[in-house]
Amino acid sequence: MIKSILIINNHGKPRLIKVYEHLSEDKQQQLIRELFLLVSKRSDSSCNFLEVGNGSNVFDKDTKVIYRHYATLFFVFVVDSSESELSIIDLIQTFVEALDKSFENVCELDLIFHIDKVHYILDEMVMGGLVLETNPIIIHSNFEVQNKLEKAENPLLSGFQGVLSTIKNK
Repeated sequence: MIKSILIINNHGKPRLIKVYEHLSEDKQQQLIRELFLLVSKRSDSSCNFLEVGNGSNVFDKDTKVIYRHYATLFFVFVVDSSESELSIIDLIQTFVEALDKSFENVCELDLIFHIDKVHYILDEMVMGGLVLETNPIIIHSNFEVQNKLEKAENPLLSGFQGVLSTIKNK
């Protein structure tokens, strides 16, 4: 099971936090700090899998950290021992591809200013710590449908043309 998903920038600032098990606010902050220290000090040629259960008061004994470093962001998945490392690496790649397709070359600013859409994409893929969808085409099409629904409900989201069409229709 996936315990948590984090996106952390190169300076240690979390850009996305999704925790699927109950952790207090202090434990979540400690989790972010420990994960950043673990993944940031590793070289790019190192393995992207870590077993971190021993000697930590944040992680259980069967916890694994699986991460990928893209540009200025670390995509970090904390999982239990029942998850396959390679499938989680593939899931991270799929998540990045879905973000890339939805935001047309995603960057850190997209994560900051469109965090609701990033959460929607992630929720299309993972819910309650279980993987639901791994096809980036389906994920992107569901994202597009959601965007169209939002724009239909609120013409201000579709820009000036949406406001004009709403005024003309009334």
